[in-house]
Amino acid sequence: MIAVVVVGAAGRMGCRLVSLIKESANVTLAGALEAQGHPAIGKDAGEIAGAGYAGVPITDDLSSLMERGEVIIDFSAPEATLAHLRIVTQHGRAMVIGTTGFSSSQRDELVSLASLIPCVWSPNMSVGINLLCKVITDMARILGDEYDIEVIEAHHRLKKDAPSGTALRIAEVLAKAVNRDLDRVGVYARKGMIGERSKDEIGIQTIRAGDIVGDHTVLFGGIGERIEVTHRASSRDTFARGALRAATWVIKQPPGLYDMGDVLGLR
Repeated sequence: MIAVVVVGAAGRMGCRLVSLIKESANVTLAGALEAQGHPAIGKDAGEIAGAGYAGVPITDDLSSLMERGEVIIDFSAPEATLAHLRIVTQHGRAMVIGTTGFSSSQRDELVSLASLIPCVWSPNMSVGINLLCKVITDMARILGDEYDIEVIEAHHRLKKDAPSGTALRIAEVLAKAVNRDLDRVGVYARKGMIGERSKDEIGIQTIRAGDIVGDHTVLFGGIGERIEVTHRASSRDTFARGALRAATWVIKQPPGLYDMGDVLGLR
């Protein structure tokens, strides 16, 4: 049994992770973390998740959980994730990170720290999304410059970052496939008299509404036809299950930064 520590155990994703860990025969809940002052501190993680008593109280001290946990799963916020990663690297544990919204400097620190331990970092833990990234790479290469590329993403109204980390990852994959620099050709909003669409640009458009878990569409627009590839997540369980799959994989790996492509053998 692999001992897992769940960060953000009282949040939407954390609760699903706790519930799925309780049902699993391969992993066990070794610890549960929340931010200082959170009302769930001291309460049982399983009961907070609606999964029944787990015997694991939620704490705000990650260091105190390091002796018990083999791998830490973190879907929190950039600053918090980096603080947790610093602690994890000090103790030489493994980590799975699903946090998005990092600035360029925060991303640089994450990459540097994560190389010291076995770490999986992916903006989307879904098996389907990661398979989509592989498929659209081939599609973009074959379709070439004659097809315009657009990425459309939709999430719930509470999501704080935009575009989603998944949409940015998809755009990066597409840009690499067609040998373009996303920083130069990415277009994130259109309004007014903008002129004709340039041939090189890659559009990344954002929708925020209601309780949408996560929709991502890649549109290849040619003359006389268009091709759309869409992934729709109907439950956070797809991300939680992917994170648990990553956790069971990463503890067997040497130190280094990996992503879900590595976990799923898509390289």
